[in-house]
Amino acid sequence: MQILLTGGCGFIGSAVVRHLIRATGHSVINIDKMTYAASEDALEEARESPRHVLIRADIADGEAMRAAFAAHRPDAVMHLAAESHVDRSIDGPGTFVQTNIVGTYVLLEAARAYWSGLGAEAKSRFRFHHISTDEVFGALDPEDPPFTETTPYSPRSPYSASKAAADHLVRAWLHTYGLPTLVSNTTNNYGPWQFPEKLIPLVTINALAGRSLPVYGQGENRRDWLHVEDHAEALVRVLERGEPGGTYCIGGRAGRSNLEIVQMICTLLDELVPDPAGPRERLIRFVTDRPGHDFRYEIDPTAAEAALAWQPRHDLALGLRRTLTWYLSHRAWWEAIRAGRYAGERLGTAA
Repeated sequence: MQILLTGGCGFIGSAVVRHLIRATGHSVINIDKMTYAASEDALEEARESPRHVLIRADIADGEAMRAAFAAHRPDAVMHLAAESHVDRSIDGPGTFVQTNIVGTYVLLEAARAYWSGLGAEAKSRFRFHHISTDEVFGALDPEDPPFTETTPYSPRSPYSASKAAADHLVRAWLHTYGLPTLVSNTTNNYGPWQFPEKLIPLVTINALAGRSLPVYGQGENRRDWLHVEDHAEALVRVLERGEPGGTYCIGGRAGRSNLEIVQMICTLLDELVPDPAGPRERLIRFVTDRPGHDFRYEIDPTAAEAALAWQPRHDLALGLRRTLTWYLSHRAWWEAIRAGRYAGERLGTAA
């Protein structure tokens, strides 16, 4: 397939690009606005692959999107471009509305116009896969069962509300216009090339520097964790095997509290690079919780695993060790970010 993929220089998007180039025969038209969290380095060998082309463009630019469809004639769309940091959405929700809602609308309209002009066979094969988050479902109490494909929506932050709106638009374009769309929802991803404003890289880098490790509240907020390479494989399975109108909840079966994750990172770093000053758990500091901090997200991936013939390859202990080892061997990349090479950095905030 010729796949038009948005946000392919971001954390999850670049993992999907790498998987497509390494493990499939598909080609990728990678559309990325190249905001602060995008990195061409994360494409690795895909940068030089003849099956990959990078287009610097905003998904909210209708003319650019129509031109991309006309020039490259894709068989499918994988829509990953999004603003995704909850704290940033609280400080500046407008950017999230523009990218996640308006951008999705513009992309859907460009895809619909292109799809409407295809021949019958190409039209029947075309797919629009929208990648979303479990945060659209709201928060779980400790005794609640995990999210599934039928969980009602209840977003709590500007970020999750903007993603929920995008999900609804995608499904509306299926039911109103017949555009063959699919939606997948996932939980917290981790792995290589994650911008260091997110929990695991932020804690890792601060701990290596001997800085304090701020944790919201008492660290009891709980998340399900999925290695980004496992997620990338699952997303391609959704595109290849998913049924139009289908929803696929992709999780890692690795629920942990934020405090447990921070403690696991400290323990692993103490083993990999001991700190003469002592165990790194001494650096943990509890700070005032953020507004609207959802208590728990967790996905039941049973239905998706069966439909896609997929299961994650990494358990949390292995995946976290591999991730920390990667950050240790890629200091130049994140040290440049720490030095402020990228505009808009928000580093050192509580996780």
